[in-house]
Amino acid sequence: MQKTMFNGSQLIAMVAVLAALNVVTDSFAAPPEVPSGVWYSWNFLVTPLTGVILGATYGFVATSVGVLVGHFIYFIDGYEFFFTIGAPVGVAVTALVYENRWKPVLGYYILLLAAYWSSPIAWQLQSWAMWDTYLAFLILVATTVFGDRFLKKSSRNLSLRLVLAAFIGLEADVLFRIFLLVPAGTYQYFYGWDIETLRAVWVSGAIGTPLKVALSTFATVVIGKPIVDLIKTKLVYAHVFDS
Repeated sequence: MQKTMFNGSQLIAMVAVLAALNVVTDSFAAPPEVPSGVWYSWNFLVTPLTGVILGATYGFVATSVGVLVGHFIYFIDGYEFFFTIGAPVGVAVTALVYENRWKPVLGYYILLLAAYWSSPIAWQLQSWAMWDTYLAFLILVATTVFGDRFLKKSSRNLSLRLVLAAFIGLEADVLFRIFLLVPAGTYQYFYGWDIETLRAVWVSGAIGTPLKVALSTFATVVIGKPIVDLIKTKLVYAHVFDS
C-alpha cells in the first residue's frame, strides 16, 4: 500500500508543488562534471525530499513529470531522457528506505550490481570508482543482517532515517545510470566512446558524483527534518481539530 503524509486534495496539491520544484531545479545547470549520464542540473538536491514527502509511487510520478519538463527546458541531448529515468527510480528507493521497506531495495541493488559485474567491460574499469555505491550496498546488507534492532533505532531517529534514505536513494539513481552506460552499452551505442574515453569519464565521475551525493544528503537532513516535523504537526492538529 502506498504511504504518504497526505490524503485527497492535499496529496494532489503536494504532487503538483513538488513536480514544479523538480522542473525548476532541473532547468538550471549545476557545476560541470562529465558528459551525459550524470547529474547536470540541480535536481539531485530535491529528489530525496520528494520521495520522503510523497512516498514511492507519487514521488516517482512527480519527479518523472519534473525531469521530463526540465530536460526540455534545459536540453542537453536526446540521450539524457533515458538516463534521467534514474531520478524517479532514486526517489522511489528513497521512499522505500524511509518507510523501512529495505528488502525490495536490496533486491534492486543485487540485480543491477550483478548485471554490471556480468558485463565484460566492467572488468576493464577502475573498480574503486564505485566506492560510494558499494557503501550503500553494504549498508543494505548490514540492515538485513542486524535486522530489527537497527530498524527500530532508525525509526526513532528522524535524522538517521533521512540520511539513510537520501544516500541509498541517490546511489540507486547513480546505479541505474551506470547500468545504462556500461552493461546496456550506451557508452558505445549513444556516444561512440572507446574504452580509454570511458575510463576517463569513470574516474571523473568517481570524484564529482560522491560530492553531490553528500551535498544532497546534507540538504535533505537540514531542510527535510523541519519540513517533516511541520507536516506531522499540522496533520496531528488537523486530526484533533476535526474530531
